Amino acid sequence: MYDKQDGTILLGKSGDKKVFIYPKMANRHGMICGATGTGKTITLKVLAESFSDMGVPVFLADVKGDLAGFCMPGKDSEDMQSRIKRFGLEEYGFDYDSYPANFWDVYGEKGMPLRTTVSEMGPMLLARILGLNDTQTDVLSIVFKIADDNEMLLIDTKDLKSMLNYVSEHNKEYASEYGNIAKQSVNAIIRAIVALEGEGADQFFGEPALSISDWFLQNSGKGTIQVLDCQKLINKPRMYATFLLWMMSELFETLPEVGDPDKPKMVFFFDEAHMLFDDAPKVLLSRIEQVVKLIRSKGVGIYFVTQNPRDIPDAILAQLGNKVEHALHAYTPAEQKSAKAAAMSFRENPDFDTYDTLLSLGTGEALVSVLDEKGVPTVVEKTSILPPQSLMGPIDDTTRENEIRSGMLFSRYNDFFDRDSAYEFLQRNQTLVEGEVPAEAEPAEGTSGKKGKEKVDKNSMSYKTRKAAQSVAKTASGTVGREVGKTVGGAIGGRFGKTLGGNIGSSIGRNFLGVFFKS
Repeated sequence: MYDKQDGTILLGKSGDKKVFIYPKMANRHGMICGATGTGKTITLKVLAESFSDMGVPVFLADVKGDLAGFCMPGKDSEDMQSRIKRFGLEEYGFDYDSYPANFWDVYGEKGMPLRTTVSEMGPMLLARILGLNDTQTDVLSIVFKIADDNEMLLIDTKDLKSMLNYVSEHNKEYASEYGNIAKQSVNAIIRAIVALEGEGADQFFGEPALSISDWFLQNSGKGTIQVLDCQKLINKPRMYATFLLWMMSELFETLPEVGDPDKPKMVFFFDEAHMLFDDAPKVLLSRIEQVVKLIRSKGVGIYFVTQNPRDIPDAILAQLGNKVEHALHAYTPAEQKSAKAAAMSFRENPDFDTYDTLLSLGTGEALVSVLDEKGVPTVVEKTSILPPQSLMGPIDDTTRENEIRSGMLFSRYNDFFDRDSAYEFLQRNQTLVEGEVPAEAEPAEGTSGKKGKEKVDKNSMSYKTRKAAQSVAKTASGTVGREVGKTVGGAIGGRFGKTLGGNIGSSIGRNFLGVFFKS
């Protein structure tokens, strides 16, 4: 809990000694480890509540569905009264309390739909989700580049599939500028996209896309806790891991540098963290390491929650300054080796043997080492973790639904919409390529005069003039659109994602000027 008396985050007690984290050291990252049932969830809740009390927004992944209770005050019991007295929590103003929370779900079943666009995800992360090889990843990157060069938005999976098919059909035209684009690679990518749609990608990629700035809202001085329900998502390990990496990258690219603030700007808890690193290629591990290393200068603290510290690569583990280690099992030689390595990572306390203590910890107990005011790790302490103030465990469906609908962000993110993007553009382009006149256009000379789809003489001057005019319109509207995008995009870019403002302006410009260039 947040100790307002001395401005620290109280984790628990080691005998009569307080064990706490300094808020200004909280963005130096951390980990919460331990075998199943040893108390990791309690520690996570105590920390998340403390950050919220400080006005710091929190994001966490709810893998088991037992973290939704933040929105309701805890329930009194004989056991809780015993713990309150044992810790002397009355003097710190401990009371059962609820916390402002927003509930999210990639599949829109247990929370507001959490979406992003294909463009925001980018080719590298998307390639990992799709399980592409190096050649296919290169092809996907080329397709993104072609779409970007032609100012076509890739918002959802139908945009990407349309773009892939178009580039495949015109691969010879693009070969000289972008390199060979093998149709076999394109087909493999499309098959992977269709398979991913079966896992819910058609729901995840779309609009309204998440704007990170919406997570910084406060409620009565408390930071809002963003709870992503992952009970279904966790069964899609690649999508879950890539989503977490995308979230870190999004924060890193969006937030300004703040140096070493007095408290974090935001804190993330990533449960089942091993899924972020399992089978990850070196380039992605390098990216994760870079983001973890640099994102603290943006004021963001990342806490990895997992069963064993060996789940976290050494280069990243070395950057985690605040460590809470619950009991580990050591039944096999491999487990014993891992437990010894975990014990050796702490500064030794002469009062007890770290390894033996680690194996004998009870539920709700942990070995804790944090950073002192100078950023130096403290000696390890055997700590009894405080109880949380909000409800432990899940909430019923009715309560969840009421909380979702009463949230400030519900009206902004609940309803899906489908803007004019690459799919629609290519559908219109295909009509012209096939030599058909839109229904409102005048018929070509020598036709029956009926409106509808009619063949055009592509060698006629009228056709060439019209195409030239369209080309001028596209160039002019693109230029004007980019200028419009600087202002309009700035106003609405927060709603649609940071990189889309200019493209939105360009789209508005094209639609506006297009009125003057109709044949």
